[in-house]
Amino acid sequence: MNEEPQTPSEDRTPREKERENGRRLRPVRYIALAGVYAALLTGGKEALAAIPNVEVVTLLCALGGYALGAVALASIAAFVTVEGAIYGFGSWIISYYVHWPLVCAAFMLIRIFVSPQRRVLLRVVPTAAALILTLGFSALTSVVDVGILGGATNAGFFERFAVYYVRGIPFYVAQLVTNAVLFPLVFPIIAKALIKAKTRFICT
Repeated sequence: MNEEPQTPSEDRTPREKERENGRRLRPVRYIALAGVYAALLTGGKEALAAIPNVEVVTLLCALGGYALGAVALASIAAFVTVEGAIYGFGSWIISYYVHWPLVCAAFMLIRIFVSPQRRVLLRVVPTAAALILTLGFSALTSVVDVGILGGATNAGFFERFAVYYVRGIPFYVAQLVTNAVLFPLVFPIIAKALIKAKTRFICT
């Protein structure tokens, strides 16, 4: 009596079938992860909107780049677009589209050189990078605003830039202090948790 040939799917163990289904679902899971993280960015931004320049967006973009990788770039693009829809697409949107993906990309690079197991470096390097990037953001926003409002090629650009930048120093200091406190305290803890969560969500 001849036995009916089994299909490849019938030859697989339940564990192998689960892994195959997981591989098929990965693109969908990445899209879902990007959407959830974009919502987290928007929620974090709006939760502190009433306190001038005390923000968690730098921390969240950094964590996204370090723990989630390139998927966080899609989250950030969605977040910036939503912010534009909420507040209107003014000159500030240019700075947002440049700065926040840059933060994410910088921390993707940091992940290559600083592993989650290097406890001291995982506090020092991200904190230093966050402060440098925050200083860069203050200069970027000033250049964009002064350049668009007054024309980057007009005479007196640097004088107007200096005045505009000095007026914003209290806000920049608030950002620096916030990140100087948040990053060494919570970045290593949340980064490790996010890496584990991403691995379980994508690979199971």
